Amino acid sequence: MKSVGSTIPSPFVRAGRWLVRNGFVTVGLLTQTLSAQTAFTWQQIKDKFEATNPTLKSAQLNIDESRAEEITAYLRPNPGLTAGLDQINLFSPQPPPSGGANAYSPLAYAFPYGSVSYLHERRHKRELRLEAAKKSTDVAVSSWSDQERNLIFNLRSSFVQALQAKAVLENAKQNLEYWDHELDISRNRFAAGDMAQIDLDRLELQRVQFESDFETAIVNLRTAKIQLLMLLNDRTPIEQFDVSGPFDYIDQLMSMDEFRNVALATRPDLKEAIQNVDLAKVNYQLAVANGSTDPTFGVDAGRNPPIPVYFGVSVSIPLRIFDRNQGEKARTQIDIGRNQRLLDAAQAQVFNDVDSAYVTLVSTLNLLRPYKAKYLKLSGDTRDRIAFSYQNGGAALLDYLDAEKADRDVRLAYLNLIGSYLTAAAQMNMAVGREVLQ
Repeated sequence: MKSVGSTIPSPFVRAGRWLVRNGFVTVGLLTQTLSAQTAFTWQQIKDKFEATNPTLKSAQLNIDESRAEEITAYLRPNPGLTAGLDQINLFSPQPPPSGGANAYSPLAYAFPYGSVSYLHERRHKRELRLEAAKKSTDVAVSSWSDQERNLIFNLRSSFVQALQAKAVLENAKQNLEYWDHELDISRNRFAAGDMAQIDLDRLELQRVQFESDFETAIVNLRTAKIQLLMLLNDRTPIEQFDVSGPFDYIDQLMSMDEFRNVALATRPDLKEAIQNVDLAKVNYQLAVANGSTDPTFGVDAGRNPPIPVYFGVSVSIPLRIFDRNQGEKARTQIDIGRNQRLLDAAQAQVFNDVDSAYVTLVSTLNLLRPYKAKYLKLSGDTRDRIAFSYQNGGAALLDYLDAEKADRDVRLAYLNLIGSYLTAAAQMNMAVGREVLQ
């Protein structure tokens, strides 16, 4: 039979093992912290995103294209120039104009002429084309803003996930340190003969759960950082990239009507729907104008012997008997009604988004308040009291493990609720079209 001294490590050996085991964790965390030299705030992340995201930059080029189309829309029609030489006589010789016997020129009696024509656009067609092009640019700007709104929401959600992963990682680290401290106490009790081997083994096995939580938190944090770097189009190593910001909630909300009013004033997709109605009306006016007749004015001059020089004017007017642009007039008028229906749908979507985000925020706050005011302290105090009672022989091991697990679950649930609140706040910001909640 082995002696007690051969199975129970000395205090110096136990201390060395503890330092080695926890030293690796501490050194790893310290190395990661030192290598993460740059910690970006939300505003810095947002500014960097707007400057570098390729999807957003690509969409912004649509605005430049639309502005270029404004130039084309306001161009005047080009005038036409015609020059000719008629009645060139190559086959029937004619006596020379001067009466000389040998002089002959096939151009002697040719008629040179030239004319300039210009199409005059009536009913303000050019101005209407320019107005339609400008309104198309306004639509492109609103469309870009709406795309930015959705991308900013994705960015904000990824930023919140990174903050949440950091908080969960810190919580897992604290839980692991706490459990290692409890294990040291239990080993001392075992060495003093105050604890059975089976109880110590069960406590040692419980550490696996803390280690698993810690490693999972590390993976989740790295995954959140990878997602953020992808949105930023950044190739910075993960170890050198970090985020910082408050991971907490604000127990204060505006009323639902106030959120709705902000959304109606700022939502870019709603603004785009309104602008599409205005654009459809201008397109209808342009279709009506295009059904009108545009005359072509001409001026011509030439020589027609014996007339040395002549001058003339002309007007060409197409007869709009069959084609009066009826189909385009009908189409653009129908398009006005279609865009008005889309505007009604956009307004309904705004109310739906705001109401859904508001309900989520209120529900999350209703859960967070008792957690912060009561459950966090209650779970921690219960765990500490049962731990003290167990160490002094007043509670069973199962009760101690249950209390420890309950406290871990409560703290993790609280962190997840804060993450849900921040995500809901980002959803509300997206619903109203600008940042109203931080």
